[in-house]
Amino acid sequence: MNQIKINKISGSRRISNYWWATVILIGGFGFSLIGIGSYIKLYLINFSIINSHNITFLPQGAVMTFYGMTGVLISSFLWYTIYFNVGSGYNEFNKETGIVTIFRLGFPGKSRILKLEYNITEISAIKINIKEGLSPRREILLKTKDQREIPLTKVGDPLSIKIIEKQAEEIALFLKIKLEGIK
Repeated sequence: MNQIKINKISGSRRISNYWWATVILIGGFGFSLIGIGSYIKLYLINFSIINSHNITFLPQGAVMTFYGMTGVLISSFLWYTIYFNVGSGYNEFNKETGIVTIFRLGFPGKSRILKLEYNITEISAIKINIKEGLSPRREILLKTKDQREIPLTKVGDPLSIKIIEKQAEEIALFLKIKLEGIK
């Protein structure tokens, strides 16, 4: 019988992050080119919907330059998180050693690696937390006997309730502990 269960957690390298980083970068460069072009009277971009010859530097060109630079900076941050795969890691449930390991990668620096280890005997339950609304939250939590709750699921697009319940049930059955939060 398998004594080790590992759940991989995907980090920032998701299709949606690649999409948004690219779209924001292209938009940021476009706004910057139009804004700077309005200052130096060199019009590099002309679309049928945008006639950049009619844009004066103050106030439209200055605002477009500001928005463009902001877009480029936001896109750079997104590409930075994608490159370093921030948030990726794994959850390891090891019955042989009696240890549960939660491993995640963060931003470069002293605290890049987050590695939490708990004895299986310290764990009281696996808890499901579901919150619906504008920003829905569906997560699986590792609940310790001292009432700490450590998230086990990835950040981002919420998984379906059926998938969350199935994953939580598998972990609880594997560790032979109770499951909380299902009604």
